[in-house]
Amino acid sequence: MTIAPPRNTGTDQQPAPSTGNAAERTRVGPYPWAMAGSIAVGVAGAALSLNGVLRGWGWYWPVFTTVLVVCFTLAALRAVRAKPLLVTAGGFLALAAALTLTFFRGSSIAGVIPTGASLAELDRLIRRASETVLSETAPVAPNVGIVMVICAVLGLAVILVDALAVPLGMPAATGAGLLAILVVPAMIKPQSVGFWGFTAAVAGYLMILACSQWFVPDARTSADSARSPGQVRRAALTGSVALIATLLVPLAVPGFDQGTFPQGSRLNPWGTSTGLNPMITLGNSLRTPAGTGRITYATNSTAPLYLRSVTVDHFDGDSWGPDDRNASRRSLGSQIDPGYTVLVDEQQPVVTAIDAGSFTSPYLPAPYPPESVRGLDGRWTWDPATLSIKGTDTTSRRQEYLVRSSVPRLTAGQLARSSAGVQGIPEDFTRIPGNVPEIVRTTASAVAGSGGTPYEKAMAIQKYLRSAEFTYSLQSPVQGGYDGNGLSVLADFLDQKSGYCIHYASAMAVMARLEGIPSRIAVGYAPGRLTGATVSVAGEGALPEYEVDARDAHAWPELYFQGLGWVPFEPTPSRGVVPDYASEALAPSAPGALENNDDLAPDATPAPAPAPSAAPLTAPGGGEGTDAGVQLLPLLLGLGGVLGVALLAAAPRLARTGIKARRLRSADAGTAAVLAWSEMVDLGTDYGLPPKPSETPRAYSSRLRESSLLGEPGGMDDAAHGAVAALTSDFERREYGPPPERAGALKEGTGRTGAAGAHQEVTGARIAALETALRAHAPALRRLRAWWVPPSVIGRLGRLLAAPFRVAGAAVVQAAKAAARFWSARWSARS
Repeated sequence: MTIAPPRNTGTDQQPAPSTGNAAERTRVGPYPWAMAGSIAVGVAGAALSLNGVLRGWGWYWPVFTTVLVVCFTLAALRAVRAKPLLVTAGGFLALAAALTLTFFRGSSIAGVIPTGASLAELDRLIRRASETVLSETAPVAPNVGIVMVICAVLGLAVILVDALAVPLGMPAATGAGLLAILVVPAMIKPQSVGFWGFTAAVAGYLMILACSQWFVPDARTSADSARSPGQVRRAALTGSVALIATLLVPLAVPGFDQGTFPQGSRLNPWGTSTGLNPMITLGNSLRTPAGTGRITYATNSTAPLYLRSVTVDHFDGDSWGPDDRNASRRSLGSQIDPGYTVLVDEQQPVVTAIDAGSFTSPYLPAPYPPESVRGLDGRWTWDPATLSIKGTDTTSRRQEYLVRSSVPRLTAGQLARSSAGVQGIPEDFTRIPGNVPEIVRTTASAVAGSGGTPYEKAMAIQKYLRSAEFTYSLQSPVQGGYDGNGLSVLADFLDQKSGYCIHYASAMAVMARLEGIPSRIAVGYAPGRLTGATVSVAGEGALPEYEVDARDAHAWPELYFQGLGWVPFEPTPSRGVVPDYASEALAPSAPGALENNDDLAPDATPAPAPAPSAAPLTAPGGGEGTDAGVQLLPLLLGLGGVLGVALLAAAPRLARTGIKARRLRSADAGTAAVLAWSEMVDLGTDYGLPPKPSETPRAYSSRLRESSLLGEPGGMDDAAHGAVAALTSDFERREYGPPPERAGALKEGTGRTGAAGAHQEVTGARIAALETALRAHAPALRRLRAWWVPPSVIGRLGRLLAAPFRVAGAAVVQAAKAAARFWSARWSARS
């Protein structure tokens, strides 16, 4: 009589241990809680490194609570023996509830169930976070949008680390999740991750490894059973190799600055390109002591020449940002038209030949307003609203081009006669946010409120900002805790009266809008220094050459005057050049203010200022300069995307590894026999030898050992042959032998702890011998498939996905049968 084997359903059926009472069989012990605490320490500790990416510590409490809620929800579900998929799903639900309670309580049901209004609020917060990060340099303002994004990302990191540590049984791989958090500050902060963040992340990682080693979930009741000989030695060797790699790799990999992780080795994936980021991240550029990103230009202009990179016009109160208006951009092949008529008697035609050198940006530096650009490589477009020139799949790096522009000769009288009523200006240039701090409103009213014309108001604001009350400083804003351009930063700036160009430009632009004058901010380079060389330009002869670099990165406000167009002003003391139409007897700036641009173009008339100093300001802390323009939100999303794609590609392999590890960890001999048989069947399936539906265990074992797929003759070597025979014998004894109670009674009191450990080691050796034989004789393509996309996992996934359809189909069939019986009965009754 043939005895049919147990059906392989694709899941690991683990019979309950045969001894012990019900409480012992269901007890899980401290393992879930200890692992949750370890993960919380690792993720929340790694989050400490984000201080300096985000300003202050106000953001950390919601981050910390979100991490705790997700961690201990996972632990609670695991403590009640929920299925792994339910545990992970519960983690996602806990994260959603925590975010809803923290950020969307007013638009939710009972504070934790999001509604349609919550989703609309979510979209608004994401846009707010994006605008803040794109337009501010680190440390960015920790507004509610960016804090929400950080909480969500770290909550997802908790779920990832937990999945790697527990259901997949790969605790060592959890370091990838913690490293993904540390990469952000390592790439953004000049001081890199920092001591405490790195130390806390390492402590959490070691705790995760310790929990995986010493705590034993489910039926494993002894820490000794989880240990194997030589593990301490292997751990010490792995740690030593990792430490040596940590010290040496940054020195060998291009893109790392000098230093030892975690201090001083800030990752720079953009190589040596040091182009000015158009999103107002000027602080790092200005603090670069080496003056990188050199641009040279030759011009026939008789006035100091500003090179504009991009115009920033959108302001929502949290940050200034550019509006690229991609839908309305035009090809650069056409004539550039400003879209308005300048009613002045004289305009100076200017020719400028520019070599962008190593400056790398999608935006092209050019004098304003450009009329035509010649000599560029690649595709370029221009914005009719701002005349900014942007590349399509190309950058400014190594571009050499000729710009023709026309500069109107404006006078104070013309500006004073300009009417106050402005027509035809988009709302983007006049919008005033509703959250303007009181200090900004009162300052604007006090400084410019008495002015009778827009020009008088503009001059009053410029005079106030250039007065002795304010000092130019690259260090004070950072040391004082602000280094951006939002309203909160602007309030700090007006209170401290110390900052650099972005603060002055932002202050004048906002106060001008409060006084009814359209405004925007131009970002680019202040007038540069003579190099002593000349450049021959066709039709113009030899023109003097100038240079600018990162130390000349600058921002200045532009105000709109009816009939005259956009007019630049210079409110930053000791920077740039005040135009003739905006010059007056200004009070000198405070002693010690930084000067630059001391070798300006001939005929320039700089505003009165202290004696110039050509020495660049040393970056805080010294050392090598770092690139500006790292964007936090795209970086987080990019890291998340790369990590997600990598995990998706590796998911079958990870799942297969986790299943195998879980099977080989069982301490109960009977259960271990069934799981080892399941592992043997899956190995055969992965290498092209799946069991047949009607095949007995012994028949399948024989076919596996004798298969021609494993070489000639006889199939397997002696070790693998013996392993398969032993695994089959154990399985048959467990399934078809005496009941577990009788077999266990014979061995009562024989020291199960040591026996369990020895059994695990023997079973692992048998499985390893079988896998080695299968892999050695399989073709290369089959080995690759078995490694990356194991058929046993794919089949299990297919059955899981098909299960709802099978259930639905069965329900439909049952319903149809019931309906048929019902109508048949009614028909019979009528008959």
